[in-house]
Amino acid sequence: MNFPRMIPRCGAAGVAVLGLVAAVVVGAAQADPAEVPVTIKNFDFHPMALTVPVGTTVTWKNLDGEPHTVTSLDGGFRSEALDEGDSFSFRFTRPGVYKYLCTIHPRMVATVTVK
Repeated sequence: MNFPRMIPRCGAAGVAVLGLVAAVVVGAAQADPAEVPVTIKNFDFHPMALTVPVGTTVTWKNLDGEPHTVTSLDGGFRSEALDEGDSFSFRFTRPGVYKYLCTIHPRMVATVTVK
């Protein structure tokens, strides 16, 4: 029984091009780190505890009618006051535990763990 050939022949040049395309796609995926959203709503950060890989950008968006800040306790990042609808982003380039708060409402606390 003969089955039709499903994969066309591409030769060495075709294999090299496919390998190059695969390398570019994989490289692009690694160069474009993840972006993770955190919402600020009802005077809380959601989620309050977040674990992300190194290279991740976290973006906080204020959905409250009151202004809030995103300020790390170690001074690593600090937003301006964010009005409703405003966002602040920070890219985490080192592993560690980053505790942060809203300086306007200091009971609002949360943590980003970077592995």
